[in-house]
Formats: sequence, structure tokens, C-alpha cells
Amino acid sequence: MVQRLWSTLKGSFASLVLATNAIAIFSCMIPFALVKLALPFAAVRRIVDRALMALAQGWVAANGGWMALVQRIRWDVQGLDGLRRRGWYLVSSNHQSWVDILVLQKVLHRRVPFLKFFLKRQLLYVPVMGLAWWALDFPFMKRRSGSRSADLATARKACEKFRLVPTSVMNFLEGTRFSRAKHGVQQSPYRHLLKPKVGGLATALSAMGERFDALLDVTIVYPGGVPTFWDLLSGKVRQVVVRVRELEIPRDLLGGDYEGDPAFRARMQAWVQAMWADKDAHIEELMAVQPQPAEA
Repeated sequence: MVQRLWSTLKGSFASLVLATNAIAIFSCMIPFALVKLALPFAAVRRIVDRALMALAQGWVAANGGWMALVQRIRWDVQGLDGLRRRGWYLVSSNHQSWVDILVLQKVLHRRVPFLKFFLKRQLLYVPVMGLAWWALDFPFMKRRSGSRSADLATARKACEKFRLVPTSVMNFLEGTRFSRAKHGVQQSPYRHLLKPKVGGLATALSAMGERFDALLDVTIVYPGGVPTFWDLLSGKVRQVVVRVRELEIPRDLLGGDYEGDPAFRARMQAWVQAMWADKDAHIEELMAVQPQPAEA
């Protein structure tokens, strides 16, 4: 009973800090976003973008702070050496929980440029945060049948902005969080992964592939079991294992027509499937050798 009450108190505290941090940071972004909207000139943009990035990085740092306060997570992270804060990266990861997003932000914080996600267009209209995401140049995609050409145009437009500022573009290839139920419905050939959805990755590479320095293949494992977001808030996450691989993007996969060129589509699918098979085997190895953390 005492342990449960303590977890609830920690979760409530972390939730309050998370909400306050988000409201404060995103509210501070609004004046800069409005200036960016009203004065779309390169000189103004450079100044405004630096301020926006500083606020965004502060948001990530504050999240790392409350995570450290509510629990002692054993972080087992490898593969960060050699990453460049002034580089351009396409980042891909397996996806099991909403916790993954905060894990990725914490692990890659100030190692690579601020992570930018492709978002559903409907999120543009979320009060305060939608304008902040727009100001941070998050690409908004329609993501419905028949919108591939519009999405590619959106990605290309984002690419024009990303050429000016080092950028990390985040893509969850599975498209949704892993669960055994989804795994069974898909009849996935992988033990720990859903089937990868190659179209989003192909769109990003078609739009801006020649600008990426590399693909960062990130693998996340939770030895104590996949946590819920409340588990993270309430201090129940004991260990996180992260492995990062910097992979060269094959030159023949840059700028191709995924929808209209069957040969290109086959090459892209083969490359992603090989990467996914390696990741699945790597997860199996990590789960076999990682000790279960003791309860606090």
C-alpha cells in the first residue's frame, strides 16, 4: 500500500512537471512562431530558428531532469561515439511504447540535431502545440489514400528548409506500437517486430536523401518488460538498453520513385527487410544476456 501510494505521488509530481514544462516552453515559442509567420525572410528565420531550437532543447533537458528525479534508471547505451550535432540524419527505431519517444530524445539529446517527426496534418490544429510544431518545421502529412504525391511535395518543401539547418528526421518504420496481438494479425516473420512500412522511409529518402549523412538505426529494449507511460512517470522503469548503429544509405536508394518504379521499390524493400532482420536478431540477443534489474 505504501509503495503504491509513493508511486502515485511520484507519478502525479512527474505529470505536473511534464505538463508545466510543455505549457511553459511551447507558450514561449508562440511569439517567435508569430514573427516567423509574419516575416518569412531568411535573415529573420535564422535568428528565430536559433531561439526556437534553444527552447526545444530546453524542453528535452527538463524532461530528462524529472525522469532522473522519480527513478534510478540504469541506462545501457552504446553507439553514440562519432555522432555529429551539426549533421543530417534519418533516424529509425523499433516502437513499443510512448516511452520510446522520451528515451530517444534523452539518449540523442545534443548528440544529433533535435529530432523532428512527420506528424498527421490534424495535429497542426492542436492549440499552442500545433503552432509550435509548425514553427519547428515539423512536416505535416495527410497520410490517407491517394495523398502520396501531396505528402512527397510536403516532404520536399520541408527538405528545402532542412538544407539550411542540421536536422534529424525520425521515422518509426512499424507505423504503430508493437503488441503481440498486432504481431499475430500481421503474421509478422520477425519475433520482436511488426512488419516495416517502407513507404514513409522511401518518401523521406526521395525528398532529401542526398542531404542525409547516414541512417541511425536505433534499437530499444526494456529488460524489465515494456513500460507504459505511467510506469515512467511513477518511477517503475529500472533499466533501458539502447543500441545505435550508423548505417550508410545506399546511393541507389536516393531520389528514386518508390510508387512508379518496381525495381527501385524492390531494392528499397530488400534493404529495409535486411536491416529489420538484423534488428530482430539483435533484440533477441540483448534480451537473452541482459539481467533483470532488482526491485527498488
